[in-house]
Amino acid sequence: MAVEKVWKIKHADQAIVDNIAQSIKIHPALCRLLALRGMTDYDSSKDFFRPVMQHLHDPFLMKGMQVAVDRIGQAISRGEKVMIYGDYDVDGTTAVSVVYSFFIKNFPAGLFSFYVPHRYREGYGLSQEGIDTAETQGVTLVITLDCGIKSVERIAYAAGKGIDVIVCDHHTPDDHLPDAVAILNPKQHDCPYPFKELSGCGIGYKLISALAQVHQLPEENVVKYLDLVATSIAADIVPMDGENRVLAYYGIKRANEQPCLALQTIKQMVSIDRDLNISDLVFIIAPRINAAGRMDDARKAIDLFIEEDPLRSKELAEVLHADNFDRKEVDKSMTEEAINLMQQDVAGANNKSTVLFQPHWHKGVVGIVASRLIDHYYRPTIVLTESNGKVTGSARSVNGFNIYEAIHQCGDLLENYGGHYFAAGMTMHPDNLAAFRERFEQVVRDTIEPGSLQPVIDIDAEIRLSDITPGFFNIIRQFEPYGPTNLRPVFMSRAVSDWKGYSRVVKEMHIRFVVAQQEGFSITGIGFGMVDKFGLVAGGQPFDIIYTIDENEWNGSKTLQLKVIDIRAAEAQAINDK
Repeated sequence: MAVEKVWKIKHADQAIVDNIAQSIKIHPALCRLLALRGMTDYDSSKDFFRPVMQHLHDPFLMKGMQVAVDRIGQAISRGEKVMIYGDYDVDGTTAVSVVYSFFIKNFPAGLFSFYVPHRYREGYGLSQEGIDTAETQGVTLVITLDCGIKSVERIAYAAGKGIDVIVCDHHTPDDHLPDAVAILNPKQHDCPYPFKELSGCGIGYKLISALAQVHQLPEENVVKYLDLVATSIAADIVPMDGENRVLAYYGIKRANEQPCLALQTIKQMVSIDRDLNISDLVFIIAPRINAAGRMDDARKAIDLFIEEDPLRSKELAEVLHADNFDRKEVDKSMTEEAINLMQQDVAGANNKSTVLFQPHWHKGVVGIVASRLIDHYYRPTIVLTESNGKVTGSARSVNGFNIYEAIHQCGDLLENYGGHYFAAGMTMHPDNLAAFRERFEQVVRDTIEPGSLQPVIDIDAEIRLSDITPGFFNIIRQFEPYGPTNLRPVFMSRAVSDWKGYSRVVKEMHIRFVVAQQEGFSITGIGFGMVDKFGLVAGGQPFDIIYTIDENEWNGSKTLQLKVIDIRAAEAQAINDK
């Protein structure tokens, strides 16, 4: 059963809200949404609603960019062989697809190859097998994408074989950086690049933008890849502000107006006959791309992205679709087993963290299972399995807790680790598992704030149901694309009632109902997986609800509905109102 959630109304500076309201004649709740997202006046609000490509920063502001461009230019002029090397997740495979495709379409195609490490044989990052393959192919320059920032030993190994490496990575660097020809990572402490939160594919996009400038290539040769950049931003859960908002905004526009063949094919395969949105990229496109690397070989995803024949594209998409089906089956089985283990672990019931290990678990799904366990137990979670004689796995965190830093404090017990605030991966010798579990629990216990162990629903604004008009919703839609720092707006309405007793249970798990307030305006609400709240809805007493506003289309007719997040008995004020 899910942990009880705290309702918290976000604090907004009322003076800023009023200032926005004076310059933009929209509902006060919408002005509040803008203030909560950092807008202060008409101009900043206009930039938010209407991102422009001209606001993207010059790629040459990034430390190492000029050196990288010069080295690539040298390789092309000398006829050197260049390998594009990337991670096996969505961010990595889109990055490889973008950069590799750009190279073969604008420079002599025979110079370039791509490589993605096998998740199970080689693991994350620049691998020895990959470097050996590069040497065998006569490669003298490797460009890493979405990996490499921690590959100190591997890059030294490559240098010993006469292979230069350019690192393009967005993960947090250590104090000791690899001795690469150039490192493109805005998170380097001395990198002046203004925006620090690009995806790995975003950094690859910056690289090809710089190359296009130097080689005087048409702008279309670069912007044609924005749909894949948007896919990486959506899948990698990077902040949806600054350059990411601009890139995602125009990437989704591109995906709907001039999509690459791969996105067209997947869209047709899953029978989407409307415009794609950011949620489609997260929940429909990304899982199929990820499934290639999770279940088998991520190179299948890149093959799909660079394929230009429609029939072959369909065949490749069907393979990824099948991989995703298999992934869901494994995910379901592993999650059930993990929850059973948690229920049996009486001794660990009061722990502040979860560390689970089963040698037979599928390495490609451990991160997903860790996320699902947080839904149930809400504490920092690590799910581990055995691969190539090592214990390896993924970590997921809760709000307010830096799981990468916690794992870093266990670094002496690990052979390899990396990640960021909310997610990380690690590998260790099996003999260190017990000590790691104990150390990690102690680190979490010593450093986590008590409030971080209870899930909080952040509410953007309280509104009346009668405020929900088509005009109100049309402005909300302009807040898209959604993502971290710009989540889908969450609203609360108090003292609503089950209108005319229309509430019902759907498929034994979900609830559907019609709610109204005193003024009589009614609207449909649906709560997925919320059958345990049915008694509150159908009990005849007023209740409070938290929800997002969505549009439902049925038989060609569109109506607004509430996608309910939580329900409670009516109270005078939200818990932790402030």
